[in-house]
Amino acid sequence: MSIIEKLKWRYATKKFDTGKTLTKEKLEILKEAFNLTALSYGLQTLKLVIVEDKVARQGLVEVAYGQRQVVDSSHLLVLCIQTEIDGNDVNNHFDTIKTIRNTPDKILQPFKEQMKSTINGMDPEKKVGWATRQAYIALGNLMTVCAIEGIDSCPMEGFIPKKIDEKLGLDQYGLSSVLLLPVGYRASDDMFAGFKKVRKHLSETIIEL
Repeated sequence: MSIIEKLKWRYATKKFDTGKTLTKEKLEILKEAFNLTALSYGLQTLKLVIVEDKVARQGLVEVAYGQRQVVDSSHLLVLCIQTEIDGNDVNNHFDTIKTIRNTPDKILQPFKEQMKSTINGMDPEKKVGWATRQAYIALGNLMTVCAIEGIDSCPMEGFIPKKIDEKLGLDQYGLSSVLLLPVGYRASDDMFAGFKKVRKHLSETIIEL
C-alpha cells in the first residue's frame, strides 16, 4: 500500500485481538520512532513508558473510564512529560551534541546560553503546556509509523493522569502521563474497522497561496 492508503487503513481501534502480540522487532521500531520524533529545540523532555504486563494494565481500565483497549492491546504506550524541566536539560542536550558531533564549545556556548535563558524564563504552567504539545507531536509520529508498519493503535486522552501516574509509579521517575496509545492488532469483529473515513474534502481543509 502507498502511505496514503496506509493512513486510510488506520483508525482508532476500539477492539483489539487479545491473542496477537507485537514482535520485538515491531516494538523496537516504535521505540526508535519515538526517539527520532522532531521536538522543539531538539530537547527530549519526554519519556515513553511501555506497559506489557496484563495484570498491571487491568488496574488501569477503571481510571481510563472503562476503555478496554488499555488492557486488550498488545502493549500500552504511555507518553509522559518530565515534571521538572530546567537548565540541566539544556546542559545535557549540548553535552550530547558535543559528544556526537564533536562541535567546539565556542560554537555551542551562545546557543546553549540562549536556550537556557528561554527555558528558565518559562513559568511552571508554561513549561507544562510546552512539554505537553511536544507529546502530541510524538503521538502523531507514532501513529503514522504504526500505520506504515501495519500496527493498530488508539490515541487516548480519556483517562485520569494522576491515577495513571500513581498506579504505574511514575512519580519515582519524575514523570507525568499526558497521552495513552494502546497498540496491537484489531479484532476481526471490530465493526469500526470497516467504517469509511469521514473527512472534509481537500478543498475545505487546504488553502494554497
